[in-house]
Amino acid sequence: MWSNWAGNQQCTPSVVEHPARIEDVVAAVHRAKEAGRRVRVAGAGHSFTGAVLTDGVLLSLDHMAGLLGVDSATGQVRVQAGMTLHALSGALSHHGLALENLGDIDVQSVAGAISTGTHGTGATLRNLSAAVEAVQVVVADGTVLELDAQTDPEAWRAARVAIGACGVITELTLRCVPAFTLRGVDAPMPLDDVLDAIDEHVDGHQHFEFFVFPHADMALTRTNEPVDEPARPRSSAHAWAQDMLLTNHAFHAMSALGRAVPSAIPSLNRLATRSAGTSVRVDRSDRIFATPRTVPFVEMEYAIPRAACASFLRAIRAEIDHRGFAVNFPIEVRFVAPDDAFLSPAGGRATCYVAVHMYRGMEHEPYFRAVEALADGHDGRPHWGKLHFQDATTLAPRYPDWERFQTVRARLDPEGRFANEYTDRVFGATPQP
Repeated sequence: MWSNWAGNQQCTPSVVEHPARIEDVVAAVHRAKEAGRRVRVAGAGHSFTGAVLTDGVLLSLDHMAGLLGVDSATGQVRVQAGMTLHALSGALSHHGLALENLGDIDVQSVAGAISTGTHGTGATLRNLSAAVEAVQVVVADGTVLELDAQTDPEAWRAARVAIGACGVITELTLRCVPAFTLRGVDAPMPLDDVLDAIDEHVDGHQHFEFFVFPHADMALTRTNEPVDEPARPRSSAHAWAQDMLLTNHAFHAMSALGRAVPSAIPSLNRLATRSAGTSVRVDRSDRIFATPRTVPFVEMEYAIPRAACASFLRAIRAEIDHRGFAVNFPIEVRFVAPDDAFLSPAGGRATCYVAVHMYRGMEHEPYFRAVEALADGHDGRPHWGKLHFQDATTLAPRYPDWERFQTVRARLDPEGRFANEYTDRVFGATPQP
């Protein structure tokens, strides 16, 4: 049985394969076709949706996880799809390169992060899929295609964010930047001050984000700025104390207490906010961007027009109070620039991402549905790797290039070989293979 990281998605495939070469992937697709089975691909299992689930063939690309080539002059690198973002960042550092941006978690596989529209934060920076110069895909008839802006621009724009529905991504060429150091500052600030001057904060920093606990009036802001100074890595003991003892173990205990005694959650949230002080770190970019996360949770995230940030967040907080939701996880707010992938949640507009979470074992659906209803009123588009309740009927009007994506999908996978119940729901049903 396969299960995702959060434990909220499981399936029992008929066949599980671990290909080590492109020829193995092609052979697996041919075998699936002969057996009349659908094919899905598992990355690191960090999606909260049913994107991977199948009773057919499940491909794990954990044996295709290497850095294949580096062009230091152009900053372009060739990477296998199963490599994790964490491993890639470490490998790039040895070549004096880095990813331009990262999210706050880096355990995902490269292909999984790209395919779901995973992002970091930065008003001038796009999501991770925008760094894809070329992508190698095994399509439904077993053909291996190399897609880029010159050879097949429509398929290139479709396959970058497709949740695997256009084929099996096996390799990618990524555009990287020279390695850089970040100065990361975490600091509390009154939430109203943040929202009243949101453009000043977002435009005044290379990377800006903030967290806010329900029932608390202080935001925990995070700014990351490139600096021309050497990295100052923390000692192992200091890193463990900050990242594991405080960020994970202490927060895990607080979350468990809130689950046991929901009436205590408002007080616990205010205590967590008051306990947060200002901290400053200077280190290699990927070490500043990402931190370990071991507290189990489920998540929903919506991309809304950046201009709607303050009104959307205030509406969520008011709804929590009005409905009496017991929420002991913070709301996370980040910002990205527009990009051109057909189904990128940030496609064509400056975007604010707002993520809501719920501790594992607590009822999340009423809260998530209430937030989704508010997102619907703010022209929201769901993150493809996070929980949501939309379907193709509700999603199609939100994407100007929806039909162009569907045309490419039908061309690359006319029989629905790479579909499952989740893709049938969000993209529309395809013929059964």
